[in-house]
Amino acid sequence: MFQDRKQVILGVFFAICAVYLSRLLYLQVIDKTYHSVGSTNAIRKEWQVPVRGQIYDRNGNLLVANEDVYDMYVVPGKVKKLDTSMFCALLGITKNYIDSTMAAARSYSRNRASLFLRQLSKEDYARVSDAMLNFPGFSFELSFFRTYPAHTMANALGYIGEISKMAYENQEVEYYRRGDYVGITGLEKQYELELRGRRGVKFTMMNVKGEFKGSYADGKYDTLAVIGKNLYTSIDIEVQQLADSLFNGKTGCAVAIEPSTGEILAMGSYPYYDPNILSGKQFARNFKELYRNPDKPLNDRVATGFFRPGSTFKLVQALVALQMGAISPSTAFPLGGAPVKCHPHAGSPNDLHNAVRFSCNPYFYHVFRKTMAMGTETNPFREAPVMLSKWQQMVARFGYGSKLGIDLPTESSGLLPGIKYYDKRYGAHQWKFSNIYSLSIGEGEVSVNMLKMANLAATIANRGYWITPHLVNGVGQQAKGVNTALKEVHKTDIDPKHFEAIIGGMQDAVERGTVSGGAGIVPGIAICGKTGTSQNKKGKDNSVFIAFAPRENPKIAIAVMVQNAGAGGSVAAPIATLLIEKYLKRKVERQELKERMVNLSIKTVEAMAARKQAGVPTKTNNHALALAAQPKH
Repeated sequence: MFQDRKQVILGVFFAICAVYLSRLLYLQVIDKTYHSVGSTNAIRKEWQVPVRGQIYDRNGNLLVANEDVYDMYVVPGKVKKLDTSMFCALLGITKNYIDSTMAAARSYSRNRASLFLRQLSKEDYARVSDAMLNFPGFSFELSFFRTYPAHTMANALGYIGEISKMAYENQEVEYYRRGDYVGITGLEKQYELELRGRRGVKFTMMNVKGEFKGSYADGKYDTLAVIGKNLYTSIDIEVQQLADSLFNGKTGCAVAIEPSTGEILAMGSYPYYDPNILSGKQFARNFKELYRNPDKPLNDRVATGFFRPGSTFKLVQALVALQMGAISPSTAFPLGGAPVKCHPHAGSPNDLHNAVRFSCNPYFYHVFRKTMAMGTETNPFREAPVMLSKWQQMVARFGYGSKLGIDLPTESSGLLPGIKYYDKRYGAHQWKFSNIYSLSIGEGEVSVNMLKMANLAATIANRGYWITPHLVNGVGQQAKGVNTALKEVHKTDIDPKHFEAIIGGMQDAVERGTVSGGAGIVPGIAICGKTGTSQNKKGKDNSVFIAFAPRENPKIAIAVMVQNAGAGGSVAAPIATLLIEKYLKRKVERQELKERMVNLSIKTVEAMAARKQAGVPTKTNNHALALAAQPKH
């Protein structure tokens, strides 16, 4: 029995050996392809970098394009007796650059290609390509760098850069090489997989002298590069560029949304910079300068900034109170008996409509006070936590305290304080209404980004719901493939009937309320807006304005914030209404207001106001000083 088993095992073993020997004989003696490869002893694997997808606005205008360049790679193990002086003269580089780059390449791998020199123009490549035959170990790959024809939207579009060491080492599926470009911020990062395309590969045979000997296996194993997919955004570049000009000399942000779709029409963070300066060989130097700029142009104030909503939050307070039954549109409150002061205005805000129109602080203090007292008739304000939890849940449905889900990699949640927050701050059950009343007028602990403020305007325009704000509404040649979450409908559960009193007050705020001197009136367009003056730890308050238009069947909702500009009706409102006018009429008829806003520098206004307060005589612009003296709304 044992001998029989032994014979079987030996038979199987010798059969396997025979198969391997036969295959080896075929490869080394019979197959001409492998014989050829063996004689040349070199197969070059050339990667073909796909062209990155381009980005367009809603009307087909290019926002991000590509320009062809060549990148030089080096395999250190193949570099022989490099004539550094001739090499430096040919490429216009220094010996120190060669030494440091070669050292980094050797530390990575002696037998794998590393990036040596990036972005040679077509002209430079044509000039040096023949001479490179004298320098084995170096090769070229067709590549590209990004260009930005519209010169705008740097923060939202983002930029590309070399893959970091950590990202390279942590790839789940190996795709990128050292030195490859990847999206670092903005849409470039969010849609990296769609934009990058698919790399191709080509195998060629080389002899021992490095001379080309033809395609390997007749191209059987070659693959073509697949270009990246284009992105089609909802941006209206004409509105965007107008916003850029109106924010000249100012710090802040603006964002506009189409209420019925959630599509973002314009999105600017200011001061802005030309995104072209972060594309090309000067990236490192230019990035350092932007990073050190005290005005922080790299910060995305729209999606990641933290600001107090100011009086714009009164609209949310009113809608929640109406839904909970704490007030009705005709509810009146006295101007006195509140720790917050009232703005000067003609007449008494004896109902909700006029309270919105005049942005009356005491009125909304009493609204919040009554909301917190609902169902707690005995000693109500020591039992404020009973209603705060319900209030927080209802406010959260407007998107406060969480991310809205915009298709950008960075978005702040903001803060919507609740019971846990105040228990932690003051101690469990150690706080009461007097600790939280500042929420009534959008101050205190609540914080939002400007995207949420524009989304609030869109929610009111829709009478109670909002659609996830998004920048991209099409991917690829068919302009399809957008994540369905970007079109999700979010309901606030506020009855639509409660919005009319709010909207009427907003229209009157623009036409005969807190917006200064009729600067919000656009002939033929009913604009509904709300001013806000948000407290700022540094300098004057921030000027805030949210609006939508027209009143019926709204086409645009907008939020504008200008830092240190004071009253919301003085600077933010005129900018917002000019953008509304441009989008709806496709032109700006109020040229005098436009020029005034373009030429208005907030730093100049602050300086003039300070000189006037100090009693220093100065030649000044009366309108600028009028802005500095505006009451808060």
